[in-house]
This record gives sequence, structure tokens and C-alpha cells, in this order.
Amino acid sequence: MSSSPSAEDSVIVARQGRIGHITLNRPKALNALNLEMIRSLATTLAAWRDDPAVHAVVITGAGERAFCAGGDIRAVRDAALAGHDEIIRAFFSEEYAVNAAIAGYPKPYIALIDGFCMGGGIGLSVHGQIRVASQTAHFAMPETAIALFPDVGATHVLPRLPGELGMYLGLTGTRLTGADAVHAGFATHFVDHADFPALLEALALDGAAAVARFARELPEFSLAPHRAAIDRCFGQASIAAIEAALKAEGSAWAEETLATLLKMSPASLRWTFDILRAGAHRTLAQCLAAEFELVQRVAHHPDFAEGVRAMVIDKDRSPKWQAA
Repeated sequence: MSSSPSAEDSVIVARQGRIGHITLNRPKALNALNLEMIRSLATTLAAWRDDPAVHAVVITGAGERAFCAGGDIRAVRDAALAGHDEIIRAFFSEEYAVNAAIAGYPKPYIALIDGFCMGGGIGLSVHGQIRVASQTAHFAMPETAIALFPDVGATHVLPRLPGELGMYLGLTGTRLTGADAVHAGFATHFVDHADFPALLEALALDGAAAVARFARELPEFSLAPHRAAIDRCFGQASIAAIEAALKAEGSAWAEETLATLLKMSPASLRWTFDILRAGAHRTLAQCLAAEFELVQRVAHHPDFAEGVRAMVIDKDRSPKWQAA
């Protein structure tokens, strides 16, 4: 192992046998990404890319509660309100560059996901070749609740999930368990939480091939009973048509889903719908470029400041959205 890092480091980097091991180390903040962490990840991935001693890269989150619960959205809001556009540009351009680096990485990139994996955490996992989720994992893209939109390359990933699952998950922010994330396509393997320490040791010894030995059989997809309705309702040509289809569906699931949509920023639903539909026909690089253009505008929209206030700062969960 490499020289012992400081417990205060927000990203801990170590060599363990055949792997380079990255630990996101802000457990009190649910390992939420800030610019310092993004830059550390970029530097580390670049250093290990051509290092023959590193056969694979493994990324984990410190603590029991989260792999990575997203980006430091409060800092983005503060920068927008203060007019510091350069901070917003740096945060998102460098985060998206890391997402692209993971997608194009020439070695196995393996995310071991326990606890919350949301927003920016999806970006640090879903673009890698191997994404291992435990029964304690919770995946979500909850951006519409704060008047943002699914980014970090999600506009490329979500339209490529089965049927209209991606549009449903992107608009509603619905959480998936670890097993459900494998069914949906966010994760590739389901491994018992208790086996994670042994899996990490096996990866250090044997490299990426070790994952298959630990994979468990999947329980049934909890969304399976609603898959046909998801495709019917979320395959519509507009947000208004989706809402009308949910009303016509008439089931308890449809009523609950419609109620969820009606809580979200109407502007955010529109941005999300449009960029996900367009993402189906774009490369990942094109999706990241489109996200970067849109996020700079959205960061200054009044709904974004209000959404972060209501959900992250004051936590009253009662945002006052502007009209659609």
C-alpha cells in the first residue's frame, strides 16, 4: 500500500496489490463532490492511466451511508447568487471531464457502491465498465426536485435504459435499490454488503475477474409490475401528454407518480424532457457538451436557487416554483 494518507484528505488514494484504490472521504457530507475532489480524481486517473503496475482502478465511498450523494450543489447556488460564473464553469467543466475520462478509461474501472449513489455519484460510477451494488445501495437522479436536470452524462445513459425507464427515472427522481439498479442498467453486479471487504481484497489479488465470484442472484425487479405503464406514459411527446397519460392510467402507481411530477419545478421537467429526448441521438461527448451549455443557464434560474434552498439549505421541502 502507498504511504498513509491523512484522514482529512477528501479523496484518499492508495495502491493495493494490482489495483489503484480511490476512496471518496467526506462521509459527514455523504461524500458529496466539491471542486477539490474533482481535481484530485482527475489527477489520479491521469497518473494511473499508463502506469503498468495499476491493472484496475477501484472507487469506494467512506462511511456507511453513501458512495457519493451528488455534487456540492449548495456551493454552485452560492456562486450563482454571487455572480461567480467562473466557479460554476470550472465545477461543471471539470466534473464532466472526469465523467468522460472514466468512460474512455483503458483499464477496468470498478465502482463498489454502498448507500446513496445520486447525481454526481452516478457520474462517478455509471460510465465505468464494472458497477457493483449492494442491498444497501440507493441510486437516483433527483435533480428535478431542485430545478436542475440529470447531468454528468446521464442524458446519454438514461435514454439507453430499457424502454422508457430513463425518462421515468429522470423526471421523477425515483430511487432504485442495488438490485433494481442492476435490472435497470445503472449497475452491473449485485454483491452482498457483507462481502465488500473480501471483494476488495480479491480485486487487489486477482484484478477485475474477482467480481464474478461474489455476484449474487438478483431478486425480482420491483418495477416489473409497472414496466408496461412506464413505457405507455413516459413515451409520450410532451410533459403535458405524460401527465394526461398518467391520469388516464388510473392506477395507484400512476396517481402517486403524477403527484410526484406535480411537486417538481415545471421548468425543470421541461428541460429534462427535452435534453433526454435529444440525448438518445447524441454521443456521450455531445451529451456532456449540451449539459454544460444548459447547466450554466439553469444555475441562474430562480427555480434552482429556490429548489436548493427548500431541499438542501432550509429543508422545508416546500419550494415556491415560478410558473411553467
